[in-house]
Amino acid sequence: MNPQGAARPPLRPEQFDRYRRHLTLPEMGLEGQRKLLESSVLLIGAGGLGSPLAFYLAAAGVGRIGLVDDDVVDASNLQRQILYRTEDVGRPKVEVARERVQALNPDVEVDVHATRLSSDNALEIFADYDVVIDGTDNFPTRYLSNDACVLLGKPNVYGSIFRFEGQASVFDATRGPCYRCLFPEPPPPGAVPSCAEGGVLGVLPGIIATIQATEAIKLITGAGSPLAGRLLLYDALRMEFNEFQLKKDPACPVCGEHPTIRELIDYEGFCGLPPRGDEPEVRVISATALAERLARKQAGDDDFLLLDVRNQDEFERARLEGSILIPVDELPERLDELAGHRESPLIVMCHLGGRSERACKTLLAAGFRDVTNLEGGIEAWSLTVDANVERY
Repeated sequence: MNPQGAARPPLRPEQFDRYRRHLTLPEMGLEGQRKLLESSVLLIGAGGLGSPLAFYLAAAGVGRIGLVDDDVVDASNLQRQILYRTEDVGRPKVEVARERVQALNPDVEVDVHATRLSSDNALEIFADYDVVIDGTDNFPTRYLSNDACVLLGKPNVYGSIFRFEGQASVFDATRGPCYRCLFPEPPPPGAVPSCAEGGVLGVLPGIIATIQATEAIKLITGAGSPLAGRLLLYDALRMEFNEFQLKKDPACPVCGEHPTIRELIDYEGFCGLPPRGDEPEVRVISATALAERLARKQAGDDDFLLLDVRNQDEFERARLEGSILIPVDELPERLDELAGHRESPLIVMCHLGGRSERACKTLLAAGFRDVTNLEGGIEAWSLTVDANVERY
């Protein structure tokens, strides 16, 4: 933002035309629009949330927008990531995003950080922005973003989405709780399916991102009351919003009365994940491809073991013929039961694909050589192969 007391340059005639609807708002006016033009916002992630965020913040006249993302555009992104077009598939997201944002509003400067956010670079990247907006979909980055914002004294505009539900808040330790006050510990690895595993309504990110953009604009201009100390929940199926009051945790290890986290830590380790680079790569197979292999197996032309790692009650409710059950939490202690398959193909399945991916990594780390994950789990089988298999 503009240093206190520094003279602000007047808006150009074309800027008066562009931002006229803001200028007529008493709560915004010329002063608020100038604050926006002089502000900087960092978007962590250029995906489902980052796409509409970039558009709306650029349209509003935020002077500088930073984009952190190391991914490329995939065809599966196009259902909800509105920055991208079919011809962009395969291109780096941040490069496409910069083109779209600057085409929308040439007033906006776009910083591209084509990298994965980490404990090594987060503080350096965050330091140059007024507001940080978390549009990520994984727990290590959420805790990393939170801790970096607390250490730097910056507001963190939080949002998350899954299937038909979303949530948003402003975590600002200078005026209220942080993310750790609400979620002191991450869930066990694989316990919460990703959007890739569980799906997401295409319009849902736009709703949550619009809320995040609104909160960022309010923080920059000082208009209204931010969501600090409040968690907003949205249910698209019910078209229902609910709000919960949040309190600062005096025992919070990063923003509490006696903080123990004074520097960024190993967030993959904190969330129970192996270090990046050490994690074995897991092959995947679609439900339709598995159906073809099962048909070949019945004809004697293929041979593999189908391992189901769900719980007993799920297995009894819906199963695939010929599969054997070892729940994922029991797998490390029951590897000997699979000793005869260390060299032969194993296809692993669960409900949505998250637990089976975790099981695959356990198997690969234990020396099993040919391990494949059923993408989308038995849910994908019900949707694309056999509708008679019960969905739950």
